[in-house]
Amino acid sequence: MAKRRQFYQLSPVCYRVSLWKEGLRKSLADRRSGFRAAELRQEESLPVIVKSHRSPVLRRLEGVDMALQQSKRANLALAAGCIDGVVIRPGESFSFWRLVGDPTARRGFGPGLTIASGRVGTGVGGGLCQAGNLLHYLVLHSPLTVTELHHHSDALFPDDRRRVPFGTGTSIFYPHIDYRFRNDTGQTVQLRLWLEEDDLCGELRSQTPFPLRYRLREEDSHYVKEGADYYRVSRVYRLTLNGAGEQVNRELLLDNHSKVLFDPALIPPDQLREETP
Repeated sequence: MAKRRQFYQLSPVCYRVSLWKEGLRKSLADRRSGFRAAELRQEESLPVIVKSHRSPVLRRLEGVDMALQQSKRANLALAAGCIDGVVIRPGESFSFWRLVGDPTARRGFGPGLTIASGRVGTGVGGGLCQAGNLLHYLVLHSPLTVTELHHHSDALFPDDRRRVPFGTGTSIFYPHIDYRFRNDTGQTVQLRLWLEEDDLCGELRSQTPFPLRYRLREEDSHYVKEGADYYRVSRVYRLTLNGAGEQVNRELLLDNHSKVLFDPALIPPDQLREETP
């Protein structure tokens, strides 16, 4: 007996109606909760750099057309222009989609790589999750409070010039799968986001230094075969340091056990361990 299809699967129109419904539901929930979105942007940078990072935009990924990578670069430039300079005052929240808006072709967004239900595809505005990933990485190095995060659950591609611990990214999908954080500190913070040649660059800035600093550490990173499948395994910790550089806390952030969806032949042999009985 055939499995009954969901409403959004019936037709493109039903899919769009479902997206509209989910966006409306989120908007109503924000109103009920008193959600205060950060909207003010300023050209002048706040004086203190809490954390900075840059990530390569163009990566050679197995089975991915480089033309999609070039289009992703253009999409990221448009998104960065909507976010760069935003200030988040105490009690306010950052929302990726509140600032970027609907990434449509009419607004200049092009086709890029998308990930849905563990499958790689293409769609207008694809590739913007790289901006969400970078922003989340900055926030993890601060006392800001993450309020909405959607982890990638699978290992979709081999590591290529990876500069951050595996699994610390976030999925975003307009309008209801958002990336958000709230400023529960006593001072205003600011995000800077821009492209420099083929790197996406970001900074989290503040008015004065925070009393504690944060570092991420990935441990026991390897691959393992379990039955017919392969998995990417590791643990990611967040370390809290005081002003003297002494560790005062160690928090398990992620316990990765992510199914490998790329060709297992691309796994480096020295990173593959035998299956645990």
